[in-house]
Amino acid sequence: MHDDIEVQDNQLMIGGVPATKLADEYGTNLQVYDVSKIRDQIRAFKRVFEKNNLEYAVSYASKAFACIAMYQVLKQEDAHADIVSGGELYTAIKAGFPMDHVSFHGNNKSRAELEMAVDHHVGMIILDNFYEIQLLNEVLEAKDATADVMLRVSPAVSAHTHEFIQTGQQDSKFGFDILTGQADEALQQVLNSERMNLKGVHSHIGSQIFETSGFKIETEKLVRLMKHWQDEFDYTPEIVNVGGGFGIKYTDDDHPIRPEDFVQQIITTMQEETEKLGVKTPAVWIEPGRSISGPAGVSLYRAGSSKTIPNIRKYVAVDGGMGDNIRPALYGAKYDAVVANDVVDDETELVTLAGKYCESGDILIKDIELPKIKPGDVIAILATGAYGYSMASNYNRNPRPAVIFVEDGKSQVAIKRETFADLVHLDQNLDI
Repeated sequence: MHDDIEVQDNQLMIGGVPATKLADEYGTNLQVYDVSKIRDQIRAFKRVFEKNNLEYAVSYASKAFACIAMYQVLKQEDAHADIVSGGELYTAIKAGFPMDHVSFHGNNKSRAELEMAVDHHVGMIILDNFYEIQLLNEVLEAKDATADVMLRVSPAVSAHTHEFIQTGQQDSKFGFDILTGQADEALQQVLNSERMNLKGVHSHIGSQIFETSGFKIETEKLVRLMKHWQDEFDYTPEIVNVGGGFGIKYTDDDHPIRPEDFVQQIITTMQEETEKLGVKTPAVWIEPGRSISGPAGVSLYRAGSSKTIPNIRKYVAVDGGMGDNIRPALYGAKYDAVVANDVVDDETELVTLAGKYCESGDILIKDIELPKIKPGDVIAILATGAYGYSMASNYNRNPRPAVIFVEDGKSQVAIKRETFADLVHLDQNLDI
């Protein structure tokens, strides 16, 4: 059982509101965020940097979950945001998010996306490959503009995580390889550009990481790269962005350290290594996504049909599934759940929570002990705030759920529930 959930009279509470009340008011399936948890984690990251008297930026990884309301909260907390598409940038613009706090990532940014970034004065463009250096130069020349940039490098660090979400190893689609000299060549090309102002270096070693060792090795390699660039090219990065990937607790099998403790390890290593090698300690930027939005999110479903196969399994179906959370089907992600109006009950049964989608693999949680579930009961799956809604689809022509932000006992609709009309509003009747 998650020890950080709020329970009152055996009812699950989210931001001071009973989960069953939210389900009744807004319908299910439903994605709910406890906004105070988002704010608290951002502030916890900031305190670590300020305690160490270090220049920094806490840049939220928008891909975990993005909407106008999310960017509003980030703006209030004076956080940065990293974006990876024109759509995320457009959303941030619509939210009135400060563009000088935006970093633009991606391994295949289009010309149109780079033009959009330059037109809106995005604070940092992270260059990922040689083609992009050339493309951004062309865009800047055409617009008679300049841009602050960073180089993304591949540090050859394999984080202990699922292979699909490792990004720092040498064999990766992301970044300039350090070992083969690509990073040196990219550095020289950018330094030779009159349009680009190179601010530093970026790296990211993976996602849902539980051990600090990978970040320690990454930081050591980045400081050695700084020293190499200082000696060989008379260039010292002002900023080192170490990425994110700090793991969170999904089930009782997960034992992550606090996300801010990862950052303390990074800072300690950075200070020790720069002093040892005689390099000026840079500003340190981090890019947490999951660790900010993940624990803050809860998915609410209503139970429907059930099926018992004697001596094998009992299935309980809910009114959502892989369309609003594909992670279990995509790479075996595991979650914990509670019955919202009966959180703690000595009498439980082993069930498998199945989705409503027409796929045998549409299983949200396999084999979980829960109180006896009746049709209509509200089931809450915990820690779904990252990569659930952001990866949601309209598979089987099902509308995506509403998203609700709750804070201090008050709830608001952050994203309206899709309707059937929304599903067809781009469809065209053809003359056939």
